[in-house]
Amino acid sequence: MPWTGACWGRRRPTSPSSSAFPWRRSRPWRYRPTACRASATTSSSPKEQKLDWVDLLFLATRPAQERSLDLWPTKPSTFRDTLDKYTTELASVAEQLFRFMAKDLGVDQEALLGTFKGLPQCVRINYYPPCRQAGKVLGLSPHTDGVGMTLLLHANDVQGLQIRKDGEWFSVHALPGALVVNIGDVLEILTNGKYRSIEHRAVVNPDKERITIAAFHSVHLPCTIGPFQELGDARYKTVDGLDFTKGYFAAKLEGRRYLESLKL
Repeated sequence: MPWTGACWGRRRPTSPSSSAFPWRRSRPWRYRPTACRASATTSSSPKEQKLDWVDLLFLATRPAQERSLDLWPTKPSTFRDTLDKYTTELASVAEQLFRFMAKDLGVDQEALLGTFKGLPQCVRINYYPPCRQAGKVLGLSPHTDGVGMTLLLHANDVQGLQIRKDGEWFSVHALPGALVVNIGDVLEILTNGKYRSIEHRAVVNPDKERITIAAFHSVHLPCTIGPFQELGDARYKTVDGLDFTKGYFAAKLEGRRYLESLKL
């Protein structure tokens, strides 16, 4: 997840479709813990990993007091109000899904929701331009999400999400207008592996642009992250929430490596 402020590499020519994304033509790249603009980021080891071919806008949306509104685009004029309403509805969807999962597992719903108190949420808007050498780049490197749950919307009909299973990559064909639900590392730990975090990546189309909106629902800090006792012998370490977050970002985009390091 390149929104941590560590952005390297080169810029490429502006896509003809940039009019749909006004922040791509505005001020130079800026970073703040609650907001970030970036373009064409690469890994810290470019010889080992492919270029991440993406323009992105990352914004903290919940709680409202943590929003950096001066970095929220003002064009189109409806952007801020639309994003506010959309993310509020997504938070309600996430809460219901957490409740369904708790019921399925036989654990207390409020105990599960307590880890995500207030449903802290960040949104990443991704613009993946077409690339004629698509085999030499990735939209987003393989990783798992270091959160509880991610809700992903494909804003156009161009596919590109892939998940890894048994060492092979499989394309996810999202239904138009439907949300793709990604289980994150935190939920895998809390559920003692009953719900597994999925390793995924984004690939680039050689001819068409791809647009997605990902909403990440994170833990409420400070907190402790560990398996629920009623789910049997713990298969994961219990860790401080802040330490977990630091460890996740320190591991960068390296598949499930960090999560696997927390197994007992």
